[in-house]
Amino acid sequence: MVLPIYAFGQPVLKQEAAEIDPTSYPDLSILIENMWDTMKNAKGVGLAAPQIGLGIKLFVIDTSPYTKDEDQKFLPLKKVFINAVVHEESGTSWPFEEGCLSIPDIRADVERLSTIKIEYWDEQGQKYIESYTGLNARVIQHEYDHIMGVLFIDHLKPLKKRMLQRRLENIKKGQIECDYKVKFYRGVK
Repeated sequence: MVLPIYAFGQPVLKQEAAEIDPTSYPDLSILIENMWDTMKNAKGVGLAAPQIGLGIKLFVIDTSPYTKDEDQKFLPLKKVFINAVVHEESGTSWPFEEGCLSIPDIRADVERLSTIKIEYWDEQGQKYIESYTGLNARVIQHEYDHIMGVLFIDHLKPLKKRMLQRRLENIKKGQIECDYKVKFYRGVK
């Protein structure tokens, strides 16, 4: 089932998410399937639970759309990450234009390190500690930020962020159009 994606301004996007027990979380497999459907419908490469209104440490990624842009050495990654903890970020810092399903129609270059070491659990409760590089690392870092209450725009220089302020306010007010279901912030400041 395709779920609405929470847009910039929703409080859940700026809060650190809570850990879950992957062996006993209610209907976890259904939730994950809904997240895959939602991400694919919105043409994304990653989706974190806070982006669908759930303050839990869960995200999914599928970097296969990048295969058409990369050389033959790129191995796409499709994976579920639960209770992820980044242990190390290393390598060379490199800019790459990022976007976010929760911040429609805004893209900007974000500097990230090229390699990460991450600990996480899968949906069966199996624990992993793995390293990733390049675009896979970048997508994981972006989604990991979501479960920590950080958005890609938080990595931008103050001047760039000020330049985007009006567009961000329009997203917050729901004054944009999207090709996918979006839940805009309707609360009081």
